[in-house]
Amino acid sequence: MRLFIDSALADDWQAWLPSGLLYGVTTNPTLLKRAGLACELTVLSRLTAQALTLGAQEVHLQAWGGNATAFYDCGSRLAALAPGRVLVKLPITRAGCTAAARLIAAGQRVTFTACYDASQMLIASALGADYAAPYLGRIGDGGRDGHAELMLMQRALDGVASSTRLLAASLRQVADVSRLAAAGISHFTLSAGVLSALFEQPETLAAAAQFEADAAG
Repeated sequence: MRLFIDSALADDWQAWLPSGLLYGVTTNPTLLKRAGLACELTVLSRLTAQALTLGAQEVHLQAWGGNATAFYDCGSRLAALAPGRVLVKLPITRAGCTAAARLIAAGQRVTFTACYDASQMLIASALGADYAAPYLGRIGDGGRDGHAELMLMQRALDGVASSTRLLAASLRQVADVSRLAAAGISHFTLSAGVLSALFEQPETLAAAAQFEADAAG
């Protein structure tokens, strides 16, 4: 099982990465914008170094550019920030897949994002991507059963004995993690809010407080 924090906020990383709970970090231009950071190589270089220093095993950074050539060029520069540790995130569009094929052939690691359909898992698998990240919450926003869709995606990967990992994203509550894990999904990227909620079980907190009270006499 691998858990990632989905954030570009240094405070979030500092709060969670040293805990040992997380395997790494995922971020994208939207999260950078929310954090007040420019989507620039110099900024991402600094963030990558910080994440690795704090204990991240992997840092997933999204390439930009809008066409296959730009995606490839940007992805190559991102991967070079920490070879083998930075995974290049690409949308699972035709342009993204074309760039991904070149990056993977060059030995770079790739995570596909913006996955909404089980057929896209097969594309990711055929290309040899490390991860494919479907958006649970956004699938639900579109009127579909997001949990059922992700479970179908995992079955599709299992059906072809794929090495591509489903990285569940856009989870909005702890119950999403439990439900998907029970169905065999084991890789999640979570916001700081959902990570905090994992530790807010009232009975556990009450029991811990009682232990402390009893220890004090």
